[in-house]
Amino acid sequence: MSVAGRSRDTDIDTRVLKAAGRQLSRAGYDAMSLAAIAAEAGTTRQALYRRWATKAELAADVVAQLADEETGRSSADPFGDLVRELADFQRGVSRTGRLSLAGTMLQDTTDGDVRAQYRARVVAPRRRRIRAILDRAAALKMIDADADLEIAVTMTTGSWYGRALAGDPPPADWAARTAALIWRAVGGTVSS
Repeated sequence: MSVAGRSRDTDIDTRVLKAAGRQLSRAGYDAMSLAAIAAEAGTTRQALYRRWATKAELAADVVAQLADEETGRSSADPFGDLVRELADFQRGVSRTGRLSLAGTMLQDTTDGDVRAQYRARVVAPRRRRIRAILDRAAALKMIDADADLEIAVTMTTGSWYGRALAGDPPPADWAARTAALIWRAVGGTVSS
């Protein structure tokens, strides 16, 4: 929608979302300033409020952009699929601001709707894909039928966050090593 006589600057949305993403990941939700976002994006707070009525709506749109595309990749090799899924996670979480954004989503002061959006668009799809890989491996009798897959799913990405919190950078082959450890933990065999 445009104001009479003026065309809407469609570039503003992109600039605002980028600036908001940087602020959200650097400073957290509480310190995220709409005035600072507008200034960084080269626009006004009024232009920002015409697009997003609240800080929570803007933050939710930032989070919505982070959603990983569900590729639905599956092959005859569930172990290889797990390695690829974890490598994809590693690429995503290694992008600038992504790890600190995960920390922001754990803060009690982050708007509940924003956290729910992050869980639904970023966390849940990844967990579903990992679980589907492990379920397929169980169906193919490649891992134990009674393996605790719920815990295994959490352990896959949780190991990355644990290392990050400990200040221990994950090794370059983190995805393959983590997949092998999880695979063995659920009763699978990994060939050397």
